[in-house]
Amino acid sequence: MPIHVPDPADLPALRALERAAGEPFRALGMASIADDEPPPLTLLTEYQRAGRALAAYDSGRPGEPPHGYLLWDRIDGCAHIEQVSVHPERARRGVGRALIDRAERECGLPALTLTTFADVPWNAPYYTRLGFRPLTAAELTPGLRAVRAHEAELGLDRWPRVCMRREAAAHTV
Repeated sequence: MPIHVPDPADLPALRALERAAGEPFRALGMASIADDEPPPLTLLTEYQRAGRALAAYDSGRPGEPPHGYLLWDRIDGCAHIEQVSVHPERARRGVGRALIDRAERECGLPALTLTTFADVPWNAPYYTRLGFRPLTAAELTPGLRAVRAHEAELGLDRWPRVCMRREAAAHTV
């Protein structure tokens, strides 16, 4: 599966992909997550230009829409996964894993971090299977504490959240 920084023309498709990826939250009583607006094109463009956006494709042919994407930031010396989304029609095919593994290789940083919903099956339990571990409150870096504070301001703490970390190359591919 080809994975690369998306072309600027692919960025609107990432927004549509995000909307589709949010729909399964509705069945868990998390309609506000399903209804959340995808990242604006200006933000996606910033990630794309900085090389901190990755998109997964079936064949990589021009004009083919991506079926998964990942955005990452550098926070406290680690690659922090800001967003990883896979179209529901492509779920359970290794797309998310491939995006995360590619981000790890490309970022060249000692670890990956993320924040996620603790009890959503395709969130924390999934990331645990990929080698991430929950962080204790004492392990949170200043940057992760800031991320969590921002998430709380957005109302994401209506459901249990967790910060997780995976050491680079500490997983089995």
